[in-house]
Order: sequence, then structure tokens, then C-alpha cells
Amino acid sequence: MADGRIETERLVLRDWREADWPEFFRVTNTPAVMRWLGGTLDEEGKVAQRSRVETCQQRNGHCFWAVERKEDGALLGFCGLKRADAPGSTVLGEMEIGWRLREDAWGQGYAKEAAIASLDAAFDSFGAEQVVALTIRENSASWGLMERLGMQRRADLDHDDTRYDPPWRHAIVYSIDRQAWEARDG
Repeated sequence: MADGRIETERLVLRDWREADWPEFFRVTNTPAVMRWLGGTLDEEGKVAQRSRVETCQQRNGHCFWAVERKEDGALLGFCGLKRADAPGSTVLGEMEIGWRLREDAWGQGYAKEAAIASLDAAFDSFGAEQVVALTIRENSASWGLMERLGMQRRADLDHDDTRYDPPWRHAIVYSIDRQAWEARDG
């Protein structure tokens, strides 16, 4: 990882630019994308989301990166790493991976490609010993990717995120440690 940038075969994961934010919200703040993420954001929610990412970046030197498709420069969404910080979380302070991609990018392997690059960075560049991922039980696409990445379900770490109403409140947790990541096949 060099200069806040990771390249994969088809993607660039990079730090945010000012011009990214309107496009990010245009392509990801849709009912389909936000279905399991608390619903679409109003203007106040967009400001809060951007502030959380920028504060995370300033505090940790990294956060969820903008994901850009190399082929045409299209902003697909985000993927990356942060320190878990949800109120009442059982994994507070742990390295957390997360992603959010626009609907027309689903089913093409972009999320997995970006997540693999992010997990490589977590273990190789940031020295993580474990990485967690959070979702809700109903979001089978998200936890399905977690399982395809080799992450294991950690029901002992599930918790309620009081920032959200049901059904988004009950967070389920997956994790992978360095040894399991290094031992995986592909």
C-alpha cells in the first residue's frame, strides 16, 4: 500500500477526493444499497457519514477507501478498514473491514476483490492480528461475502447497536485472524 492507494487487477482503492462525495451518495444512497444499512440518508445523514469517514481517516491514517474501477474511473463505492467504534460494541477498537458498492456493481466480484486487498493491507501493512466484520442477520449478501473471504461467524460477539432501530440494531459479527488469512486458498 503506497500513498493511501491500493491497486488490484480491476480496482483502485484510494483516499477520498472532495469531488467523490456527491457521486458516492448519488450511486450508493439508494433504497437497494441502503436496505440493510439503516435506510437512505437525508442531508444530515450524508454530512454525518462523510464526517465519520474523514474523522476516522484523520485519527487512524486510513478508513474506508473510495473504490474506483480502473476501466472507466467510475466510483463504485467504498471498501476498507477502520477501528470498530459502535457504541456498546463487543469489538470496540478491533480492526474492522466494511464495504458498500453501488447496485450496478453487484455480482461482478468487485466487493470480494476490494475486500481481499483490504484484508491484505490489514495484516501486511497495518499489523492486525484479527479483523472483524459486522452486518445484520438479514443481509445475507454481506455475510455471504464474509464467509467466502474465510471469515468465521462469532455469535459470542454479537451486540445491539443502539444508533439504529430494528431490524438494523442487532449486529452480527464475523472475524478472521492472521493465521487463517495466511493459510487460506486464494
